[in-house]
Amino acid sequence: MNVLLMLALATGMAAPRYQPAPENLEARRWFQDAKFGMFIHWGVYSVLGDGEWVMNNRKMTIAEYEKLAERFHPTEFDPAEWVALAKEAGMKYITITSKHHDGFAMWGTRQSKWNILDATPYKKDVLQLLAQECRRQGIKLFFYYSHLDWHHPDYYPRGRTGHASGRPDHGDWNRYLDYVDNQLRELLTGYGPVAGIWFDGLWDKPDADWRLEKTYRLIHALQPAALIGNNHHRRPFEGEDFQMFEKDLPGQNTTGFRAETAVSELPLETCDTINRSWGYNANDKRFKTTRELIQYLVRAAGYNANFLLNVGPMPNGKIQPEFVERLKEMGAWLRRYGESIYGTRGGPIPPRPWGVTTQKPGFVYVHVLDWPDEALAIPKIPGVRTAKLLASGEPLRITEIPGGMVLHLPASRPDPADTVVALEVAR
Repeated sequence: MNVLLMLALATGMAAPRYQPAPENLEARRWFQDAKFGMFIHWGVYSVLGDGEWVMNNRKMTIAEYEKLAERFHPTEFDPAEWVALAKEAGMKYITITSKHHDGFAMWGTRQSKWNILDATPYKKDVLQLLAQECRRQGIKLFFYYSHLDWHHPDYYPRGRTGHASGRPDHGDWNRYLDYVDNQLRELLTGYGPVAGIWFDGLWDKPDADWRLEKTYRLIHALQPAALIGNNHHRRPFEGEDFQMFEKDLPGQNTTGFRAETAVSELPLETCDTINRSWGYNANDKRFKTTRELIQYLVRAAGYNANFLLNVGPMPNGKIQPEFVERLKEMGAWLRRYGESIYGTRGGPIPPRPWGVTTQKPGFVYVHVLDWPDEALAIPKIPGVRTAKLLASGEPLRITEIPGGMVLHLPASRPDPADTVVALEVAR
């Protein structure tokens, strides 16, 4: 135990505040520069093709649900193909579900037989295979981990969900938390450098004692550079390294998930889906267009946030073609306009109905998403030297007006998703 912590406990003093290690601060900067990641929801639930909540939604017992593992045999899973797709899409990291709310471990955990090696005919550790491929192709890997567990008998008292599982009405909560920490120790010691842990499910029992301080200390001790985020829909807790927003841009609450909408000074991330589902859903054909996805990525950058875009692979291990098509199209767009996204921070003009701004030293990028007309009035940006269309380099005229400036845009829209104007500014 840390000497300062022992002293604090012995004297009744408050525990020392979390001080991120230098490598953690460097990882935060990398994370903010990366801007775009792939979220992967994959598990035995994909067998039914009805989303990752199917156990809860269909009120399946543990005995019924465990039979799915016998049918989970993803022989077409190719980690090289997945990582190459993420790279082609312009993504810089992958976050994959190591354990979702059904409690099923996608690695060979020693804490339970409810895992991909012991319970399925596949008998391979997909997290190990993916971790090796991420290192080979230069992509960072985060592990999603659900606090919530519909399968474990010691997840007791019950939370808001999972009441039809057939578990006994008793259990040892601290023993369950030990189980969580032991699984996290496995993930953080057996899979090489882990970019971070993406927690979810605390909202199932928001008032429980989750021993987060102990768990967060464990993670930072094992891998100081690993970033911790928690999808609890509240302002960040002590020990967390980034703040996340589910299906919402920072500070918004269109989903109704958030108990608090405050935006912290930590790195930010928003996550969303390509259709309406996280896990594979064979009947969900409500796909967002590539234009909608690009515009969400751009708006996220304008809000100073990353965009974690989800795919839900099929039970055979393939990513469905509708997802592949859109990701490749986003990658093509980023190869043209990535300068205005990667390595930027939120711009000097707060988000507007017409679009957002991003910035990096020497440049401000004006992203015109909703084309107003050929004259776009914006607040004055000091030190502007030149203005040009980023895609073509065509120079644009700027007129100063009281309290602001007017960008004179071309008569025809040069890009259907986002017209990017690069302003060179004095450093």
